[in-house]
Amino acid sequence: MKEIQIRQAVIEDLEQVAEVEARCFPAAEAADEKSLKERLEAFPGSFLVAECEGRIAGFINGAATNERTIADEMFEDVSLHDPRGAYQSIFGLDVDEDFRHQGLAGRLMKALIEKAESEGRKGLILTCKEHLIGFYEQFGYCSMGVSKSVHGGAVWYDMILEFSR
Repeated sequence: MKEIQIRQAVIEDLEQVAEVEARCFPAAEAADEKSLKERLEAFPGSFLVAECEGRIAGFINGAATNERTIADEMFEDVSLHDPRGAYQSIFGLDVDEDFRHQGLAGRLMKALIEKAESEGRKGLILTCKEHLIGFYEQFGYCSMGVSKSVHGGAVWYDMILEFSR
């Protein structure tokens, strides 16, 4: 695998990030370029990209919140981001097809977990489809069952990782 750098996203990454998002999620679930731009501006500290030779290979992003689950409105309303929130949410973990099966999703996840812990958060939350529950459990997430989320018309599961203090 070529050398990949994980770093905080910058606004100049927007076009590539939007392209990766569009390739990784069905249209009904994918964030559009406008939403991704708003996220980059509202919570750049929790928007990480994996870059390989100038190309965005993947990214992870999400707002901070005091809630233990993600509500659908959080995906669209960046004003719900609370910089002092107890939990780091994950709205998306995207890896471009050319970079899959090389451990990149895990590296991005670990980087955001470490960042959230260093910032004193209680843990992280996300929603995922049933077939991905096992993937997230590897990182210490626990399933809380079927989510109230109806984002994109899919069935989602709430997952939480809580730090022991």
